[in-house]
Amino acid sequence: MSKILVIEDESAIRRVLVKILSEENDAYVVEDAEDGHKGLERIKKEDFDLVLCDIKMPKMDGVEVLEAARNIKPEIPFIMISGHGDLDTAVNTMRLGAFDYISKPPDLNRLLTTVRNALDRKELVVENKILKKKVSRNYEMVGESKEITTIKEMIEKVAPTDARVLITGSNGTGKELVAHWVHEKSQRSSAPFIEVNCAAIPSELIESELFGHVKGAFTSAVKDRAGKFEAANKGTIFLDEIGDMSLSAQAKVLRALQENKISRVGTDKDIKVDVRVVAATNKDLKKEIAEGRFREDLYHRLAVILIKVPSLNDRRNDIPILIGHFAKKIASEQGTTPKKFVPKAIDLLKGYDWTGNIRELRNVVERLIILGGDEISEADVKSFASK
Repeated sequence: MSKILVIEDESAIRRVLVKILSEENDAYVVEDAEDGHKGLERIKKEDFDLVLCDIKMPKMDGVEVLEAARNIKPEIPFIMISGHGDLDTAVNTMRLGAFDYISKPPDLNRLLTTVRNALDRKELVVENKILKKKVSRNYEMVGESKEITTIKEMIEKVAPTDARVLITGSNGTGKELVAHWVHEKSQRSSAPFIEVNCAAIPSELIESELFGHVKGAFTSAVKDRAGKFEAANKGTIFLDEIGDMSLSAQAKVLRALQENKISRVGTDKDIKVDVRVVAATNKDLKKEIAEGRFREDLYHRLAVILIKVPSLNDRRNDIPILIGHFAKKIASEQGTTPKKFVPKAIDLLKGYDWTGNIRELRNVVERLIILGGDEISEADVKSFASK
């Protein structure tokens, strides 16, 4: 159920808005307030998924309500209601964080479409916040090697800027972790971090996933839907495995980077976005360019800052630290005491060829903890590491 608050001092318009929204969707619970003060009090005490707020009201106008609400509950999307003379103010409210505005008298289709889009955006933001809490707990850059220290120092310099970052490296090296760190240490850290795995999405759906679509754009498009670029507005979008993106989607991403605009599949209407793009790939993009599978102009747009994540074989001195880290983490997940790895077991693991990098090491540590003795011995490694 989506809970919507309508703040409007004109009783006739307030009743119409409540009636339209209530009848449109059984999943909408619509409340109302007759002025800005009462509306703001309800926002403080209750949880709303969306607020429709008139701009011109006595005592406390809509701009003041919006600014106050942004300080209390910044995740609530606002749709401003503007009279003919309020259009300039309505546009300015979007700079203050409003999702959109509608004019009086409200056009039914535009009203319902804007409400659905705002609720979709709220849902994506909430999902991202849940993910971000997990990320903050679960992602750490572990290691003291020269290679990792260099990456950490680069992130400290790059993160506070809005420079685009291209992260390269083999599978399992921790490219996603680097992307999270760039966002967490940026000035956008309080805004969404939206991740898109370009290799996991079918080519015919990637454009809809990135840019959204309008109802009827294709067979399964039963309603308008915001895309990942809109969800990441003011924050960061992480395009993982961008080397697998289709050429048509690459062209649209290039336009988004050049013009800070996107358009949903099925319409030419432009939507402005303010998004930092971080991309990653395990492919040699210069080779992909030479073979016509990747756009050279997009590469140069993305690769303002290049961060190459080393393989685990190139940072073997970090293996003992990583083993300790994983042992503690796995024990915490299982509710047990961390097992100790004897020095000879660690030395043996340091000498292995880690083709699967950190991801493989983590799996091996977990296997040893499950199958090994009370402390992990050299014999355990030889028996259960499967190298």
